Amino acid sequence: MSAIAGIYSMQHGPLDPELGPRLMQELQRYPADDARGWKTEGLFLGCHAQWITPQSRGEVLPYYDPQRKLAIVADAILDNRSELFGQLQVVREDQESMPDSLLILLAYEKWGDQAPVHLVGDFAFMIWDAGRQTLFGARDFSGSRTLYFHRSGRQFSFCTVIHPLLTLMDGEHALHEGWISEYLAGQGRMDVADMFSTVYQGVEQLPPAHSMTVSPKGITFSRYYTFQTPSPLRLRSNGEYEEAFREVFGRAVRDRLRTHLEAGANLSGGLDSGAVVSFAAEELRRTGKPLYTFSSYPLDHFTGFKLGQRVTDERPYIQETIDYVGNIEPSFYNFPDRSSYGEIDEWLDIMEMPYKFIENSYWLKGIYEQAGLKNAGVLLSGQRGNWSISWGPALDYQAKLLREFRWFRFYRENKLYSHSMGVSRKRMLKIAGRKVFPALGQLMVGKQEAAPELIHPEFARRTGVQERLKELDQSPASQTVYDIRREHFRQPHVWNVNGTAATKLSLKYRVWDRDATNDLRVINFCMSVPEEQYVQNGMDRSLIRRAMEGRLPDKVRLNQTRRGIQGADGITRMLPEWQRFQQELREMLQDPRTSSYLNRPGLAGCLDRLGSEPEPLLIFNTDFRLLTRGLVFYRFLKRLS
Repeated sequence: MSAIAGIYSMQHGPLDPELGPRLMQELQRYPADDARGWKTEGLFLGCHAQWITPQSRGEVLPYYDPQRKLAIVADAILDNRSELFGQLQVVREDQESMPDSLLILLAYEKWGDQAPVHLVGDFAFMIWDAGRQTLFGARDFSGSRTLYFHRSGRQFSFCTVIHPLLTLMDGEHALHEGWISEYLAGQGRMDVADMFSTVYQGVEQLPPAHSMTVSPKGITFSRYYTFQTPSPLRLRSNGEYEEAFREVFGRAVRDRLRTHLEAGANLSGGLDSGAVVSFAAEELRRTGKPLYTFSSYPLDHFTGFKLGQRVTDERPYIQETIDYVGNIEPSFYNFPDRSSYGEIDEWLDIMEMPYKFIENSYWLKGIYEQAGLKNAGVLLSGQRGNWSISWGPALDYQAKLLREFRWFRFYRENKLYSHSMGVSRKRMLKIAGRKVFPALGQLMVGKQEAAPELIHPEFARRTGVQERLKELDQSPASQTVYDIRREHFRQPHVWNVNGTAATKLSLKYRVWDRDATNDLRVINFCMSVPEEQYVQNGMDRSLIRRAMEGRLPDKVRLNQTRRGIQGADGITRMLPEWQRFQQELREMLQDPRTSSYLNRPGLAGCLDRLGSEPEPLLIFNTDFRLLTRGLVFYRFLKRLS
């Protein structure tokens, strides 16, 4: 709910009185309900507050408790308040009004550095413990909120965003070559794997699921949470699993509706956002408030293209959900004057670093803007749903049955799934077989031409980036999708980019992203459910489909053949700027600033293949993806000059 900042003299010497106000001055670019600082000998804490929850209105942050000799500054919304009230023995008359920051302070008083283990929600905070003469801070398990820091000599400073810390650094803002090499070499959408680094050499970040203690002795870090697969949940019937799902997930959605402002939600035509909206609209109906939904769709003149079973315009499915669920005030936007190319500079302002999600950038930012104009305090989403609530890949499950020699169940599932998808069993058998023996499948496909690299080969060699990434990804060739799912929740770097974008968008537009599919209670529940619940009777994602009966329309709930895809009209949006786009790419390949970073010959080949009259399908092409990522990095370099 806030941008937090602070400076600490680790030797408790006097601070320059101008430093604290300088940090706070840099935060004035964001809207705020309150902004104040607190200081004691050798320490300044500051908060640029946005009041989102009812309990945050009028909240004083930073807050100092003279009796406990503890001070806190927090950027947090907690979701397990009722459990914490009991564990911390908070009297009933104080519970409704108690802000989350005070709950965190009480948790620290009781559990010390183990306090973050007991917190569920989105948070980053720092606590000054005058008795121990230490600063203690933590970030939530998936990094939903950011926390950066800078250390220089015996001075430690921290902030929610990067640019205020840069004002405290003397001289040039040197770039971190390790971060840049991982950004350029990584093929996926994650930014980097090194969770302590940022694009700047002098600015670090606290990783997700980590805490830190700062004292005159130095800085120590601890990973307070590592996901462990829970014991299997054994219930008696499908109905009991469905009811358990509704209870856990429904509560996660309700907890994320806690705001004194309006409640909004991203709504696509799929199961994840539809399930979130269904529970949220029902809960808000009880309070007499509507749910505001925000949906994007392609340009009016965009005709789409064939991409398997993918749907580029999800409005028919979205409207089905709106009509069926009710209590929804919908909004549809296609942002006709925007393109991902035209948004690069604004996104660099927001992110403070290069980014990779360029294809979806224009509508993502546009929806935050519109939610802010509707006075929404929270914007519900279901971004992690594919890994939690809507898990259930049918063909991978069939491969699992084959590996376990469960022939009868495999025969039945394969037959029913082939029928429901309208595809021959022979084809489905081949796909399942390749998943059982992935190495054999690769041999059958044959050796594929290696994709071009974005990173300069010499820069990659000098920084050792490929070795670092290989060391991190030690998955064997036989790794299954179930192994990948477990690692997805174990590795904090996988989800960090989502929290980074959500934090910085929330500060700019005063709208807090709240993802119920990323709730730790939901994740633990979903990981405890037997796989037989996720694929049944030829139906993938079976548990959520069954559990949402009567809550979502069957056109959405039972849809197995059509999947939405957003940002498909990205090339069409860029057509008026296509020549300028190509010219800037040519400049990028000639600019001395990129010579040591980018693989110029490889990118030149990518540029030659783009052509002057691009097809819409190019938006998902590897050449286009590499060039646009390089262009984002190039723009970032130019801004530093």
